[in-house]
Amino acid sequence: MLYIIQTALQLGCVYSFVALALFLSYRILDIADLTTDGCFVLGMAVSVSCCAGGHPFAGVILGMIAGGCAGCVTAILQTRLGVPSILAGIVTNTGLYTINLMAMGWSSNISLLKNETIFSLFKKTNIGGAWNAIILVGMIALCAMVLMKWFLSTRLGLSIRATGDNRDMVSASSINPKFTILVGLVVANMFTGLSGALAGQLQKVQISMREAAL
Repeated sequence: MLYIIQTALQLGCVYSFVALALFLSYRILDIADLTTDGCFVLGMAVSVSCCAGGHPFAGVILGMIAGGCAGCVTAILQTRLGVPSILAGIVTNTGLYTINLMAMGWSSNISLLKNETIFSLFKKTNIGGAWNAIILVGMIALCAMVLMKWFLSTRLGLSIRATGDNRDMVSASSINPKFTILVGLVVANMFTGLSGALAGQLQKVQISMREAAL
């Protein structure tokens, strides 16, 4: 039972970043961003590949950047090429199938059993005992929520919120809606990439917990 609770809390904290991403893209910008599906796997693929190369922290950062790049592509398709939002997300998501494989060295899976992750490094600090992974992900999620709240209260964040409410009014107020949409989708998909990056490295923790439970 304890294993089930720990796993549920771990995954819940990891997927909370996807909830933040969808809140920004769907609720704030009023855009159905289907890039999320492939962007999550992109962050995971980049993170795991970096972990296998001995760079777990760089994997998390690069996973976020890769997610932001995917969001940038979707935003350009919408704002510059006039592609409808749903179709733009589908096009980017389809292209990410190949990019994800390329990020993993054209391999369908990568083992991290003999490699360090941010969770295994945090475990060595002896903070939280068996709950160390939940504490680490929870702290990152808390920081992400605080940053999101702060960002949406800035001038740029308020412009993004206004763009989602009334795009015509924003254009009449000398605010470029194409730019605010671009920034909003980049930030949203960075959260998605972060979620995938953490989920990829978390698999090693869950394997160890499963073995201990058995």
